[in-house]
Amino acid sequence: MQFKALLLEKTDTGFRAGVTQVDDAQLPEGDVTVAIAHSTLNYKDGLAITNASPVVRNWPMVAGVDGAGTVIESTHAAWKVGDRIIQNGWGVGETRWGCLAERARLKGDGLVRLPEAFSTRQAMAIGTAGYTAMLCVLALERHGLKPGDGEVLVTGATGGVGSVATAILGALGYQVTAATGKLAEADYLKSLGATNVIDRADLAAPGKPLQKERWAAVVDAVGSHTLANACAQTRYGGVVAACGLAQGADFPATVMPFILRGVTLAGVDSVMAPIGLRQQAWDRLARDLNPALLESITEEIALAQAIARAQDLMHGKVRGRIVVAIG
Repeated sequence: MQFKALLLEKTDTGFRAGVTQVDDAQLPEGDVTVAIAHSTLNYKDGLAITNASPVVRNWPMVAGVDGAGTVIESTHAAWKVGDRIIQNGWGVGETRWGCLAERARLKGDGLVRLPEAFSTRQAMAIGTAGYTAMLCVLALERHGLKPGDGEVLVTGATGGVGSVATAILGALGYQVTAATGKLAEADYLKSLGATNVIDRADLAAPGKPLQKERWAAVVDAVGSHTLANACAQTRYGGVVAACGLAQGADFPATVMPFILRGVTLAGVDSVMAPIGLRQQAWDRLARDLNPALLESITEEIALAQAIARAQDLMHGKVRGRIVVAIG
């Protein structure tokens, strides 16, 4: 049986991305086969589909680090036919075939049960970006942050992580300051829950090792000078959750905020996060994320449009989240 998939190929003649028919026999080993209803485009998907970065480790590769759908075959004890699942990370779309396809064969140990509160479309409107945003919020909470403690900075605020982080933090009662390069989107960010909106240029250039204290906490998806400046502006005892590198993978900072102000830099990884933490994050998303706000940040496209929109994503032409309707 054949199914439709977004296949990435690299040969001696170069790189190619295209939606094509793939045979079931080509699916990788795994103990759960899923009919994918919806997938999404994350930043990592954009890198892979445009070949902008060496994300893909094995060729050919079906793209798509995220998927939501229904189990159609299973030899795993925890999953049976008809169960609704979420797939995030674990090397899918990088070393294992991904979910921008009508079918995926996955490892049952890495799947999360789709909360009853969400449809598969809503789950992919959240996707790895939104799930990462919740992991950041959980990291801030573990540090003891509470509403009323002061301003929380969210960088890259019109992106997937930033939009969902802003919506979650706003719903929980935090005073959110959203940093963006798209100041024309200020009304959009305030509709999500931002109290203030600032220009990302205020953070993007090299700055002093210690700056005026402002932020009680930070959710940063940008990295580089933005992360360094965010740390330098974080108040005594504050916490910075770092989860991305949209500006760059470098961290041109000093130890000064950490040894003179007791700032905590908390790294947040979504790809290999343990299953218990994943389920906690999704359960909290079901509780704390307003479905109406989720809809306001979501654009739905067909699989055939995914390559073009991945190009747009890499050029900063996407706001919020893109859901890819598969089945």
